[in-house]
Amino acid sequence: MEKVTAQQAQEAHYSFFQGVERNFDKAAKFTRFESGILEQIKACNSVYSMKFPVRIGEKIEVIEAYRVQHSHHKLPCKGGIRYSMDVNQDEVMALASLMTYKCAIVNVPFGGAKGGIKINPKNYSVFELEKITRRYASELVKKNFIGPGIDVPAPDYGTGGREMSWIVDTYASLKPGEVDAQACVTGKPVTQGGVRGRTEATGLGVFYGIRELCNIAKDMQKIGMATGLEGKKVIVQGLGNVGYHAAKFFFDAGATIVGLAEHEGGIYDEKGLDIYKVVEHRKTTGHLHNYPGAKNIDSSAATLELPCDILIPAALENVINGSNAGRIQAKIIGEAANGPLTPEADEILNKKGVIVVPDMYLNAGGVTVSYFEWLKNLSHVRFGRMDKRFSENQNDTILKSVESLTGKRVTDIERKQILHGPDEVDLVYSGLEDTMIGSYHEIREAWMSLNGKADMRTAAFTVAINKVGISYEELGIFP
Repeated sequence: MEKVTAQQAQEAHYSFFQGVERNFDKAAKFTRFESGILEQIKACNSVYSMKFPVRIGEKIEVIEAYRVQHSHHKLPCKGGIRYSMDVNQDEVMALASLMTYKCAIVNVPFGGAKGGIKINPKNYSVFELEKITRRYASELVKKNFIGPGIDVPAPDYGTGGREMSWIVDTYASLKPGEVDAQACVTGKPVTQGGVRGRTEATGLGVFYGIRELCNIAKDMQKIGMATGLEGKKVIVQGLGNVGYHAAKFFFDAGATIVGLAEHEGGIYDEKGLDIYKVVEHRKTTGHLHNYPGAKNIDSSAATLELPCDILIPAALENVINGSNAGRIQAKIIGEAANGPLTPEADEILNKKGVIVVPDMYLNAGGVTVSYFEWLKNLSHVRFGRMDKRFSENQNDTILKSVESLTGKRVTDIERKQILHGPDEVDLVYSGLEDTMIGSYHEIREAWMSLNGKADMRTAAFTVAINKVGISYEELGIFP
C-alpha cells in the first residue's frame, strides 16, 4: 500500500476558503486596521444554503445550492453562479470573498458574492436545466438574495447567457413593475440587455494585465526577460471562454503559444501553435491530441510543467500545489482561473523568483465589464448611442479643415479610421484596458513599497484590504 505523506494528506483536506484567509492574514499585517475591522472584512456576511425539489422526468430530485454574500461594504453584491458537482459551501465562500477583494482592486463599487448549484449540467436536458435555474432564482427572490441594488449574479463555470436570461425572466415575473429588472444579473445576451465585449472580457483582461507587466523594464529585468510580449513563450491550461480568448489575444499580439491543455491532455510545440487551427482541430476530432507537428502530453497537469516564459492556468482551482510547484518552469504565472495556486505553491514559487500575477486582479475583466453592463441596464441607454455620430461628425470637420489647410487628401482607408466614432464594444474595451492598467500600477506600487517582504498577491490583498477597511471605517458600526 502506497504511503501517504503529511503534505499529501494536508492537500487532500485543503480548504479553499482557509487558503484565502491565509493570504488575507499575510497581507493584513501590512495594514493599519484594528483586529475587529479585519475580522469583519474576512467574514462572510450572509450564507444561504438551500435544498429544493425539482421534478426530473418521473422522479423528484432534491437539488443542493448556495448563494454567499461575502461583504456588504458596497451594494449590490456581485458574483457568478456555477453549475458543478464540485460545488460546496467552502468553495462558494472562498470565491465570494475573492470577489470582494477583486472588485476593490479594480475600483468596481460592489461587494463580493458567489453562487453555485451542485449538478452536472450535462446530465440534464435544456428544459430540465431551465426548471432548475428558475427554481433557484425564485429561492433567491424569496430570501431577498437577488436584485439590482441587492445582489447581481453573473455566469460562471457551467453557466452562460442562456441561464442569465432565465433568471432575468423569473425575477421580472416575481417583481412586476420593476423598471430595472434587467440589472438583476449580468452576462446576458445582448438582445436581453447584455453589453458587447462581455464574452471575451475576462480573457482580454488577462491579456491586458500580463502585457502591462511585460512592458515594465524593471519587472522584466528581475526575471531576466526582455520587455514586450513579442516572442514570449506561453502555455495556456484550459480552452474554455477565458483560456481561449486569453490565448487568442496573446497569439494576435505576437506571443508564441507553445502549449495548450484541456481535461483530455495537452499538446506542446516549441515552434508555436496556431490557436485558431488548434481549436478547429479539437472541434473536428473531439480532443487536442494528434495536432500536426505537436507533441502529445498525457495529462493537463503535466503540460503545466513544460518550458515556457508565461503560464496561464485558466481552468479550475488548486492545479499548482505543493507537490508540483517545484517543477514549474515558467517565469511568470498569470492566474486566469480562480485560485489555481495553493498557498504552499505560492511559497515555493516565490522562493524561485517566479512572478505570480494573482487571480483577484488578473481575472477581474469579467466583473469590470459586468459593472459596465449593470450601468447600461440602469441607464437604459446603449453605450455609444449618444456620442458616436457626434464624434464622427466632429472628426470629419477637423479632417476637412486639415485637408483644406494642407492641400492634401488622406486615403479612403485613413479617412475611415480617423472618422470612426466609438461603438459600444470600443468603449467597453477602452474602459477595461484603462481599468487593468491603472489597477496593475496600484498593486505594483504597493508591491514595491513592501521592499521584498512579500509577493504580488500579498500586495494585491493589501490594496483590497485598505479599500474595504476604509469603507467600513467611514460607514461606522450600526447601531
